[in-house]
Amino acid sequence: MSSEALVAVLGMAVVSYACRAGGFWVMRYVPLSGRVRAWLNGIPMAIMGAVLAPAAVKGGPPEWLGLAVTFLAMKTTGNDLLAVAAGVAVVAVARAYLV
Repeated sequence: MSSEALVAVLGMAVVSYACRAGGFWVMRYVPLSGRVRAWLNGIPMAIMGAVLAPAAVKGGPPEWLGLAVTFLAMKTTGNDLLAVAAGVAVVAVARAYLV
């Protein structure tokens, strides 16, 4: 890896960490009212939708099935990591057997 690429990667890591740490720092001073709590609880589903929407639009039946499984897993378990793992597994199996 060239030195310019290494500097770019390290710079992006520092900025990414600063954004996340800054968010945690700011939220220490925000009172958790019902509205704020509801907003924070809605963020994971919004991020999943933003990540999965392009796959749903450009994908085929395996991706659509994986999207449905991911959505159902998020709704039933509330565990984002489990939902993503289930969706990826379903897409992999569906691609192996359907395509």
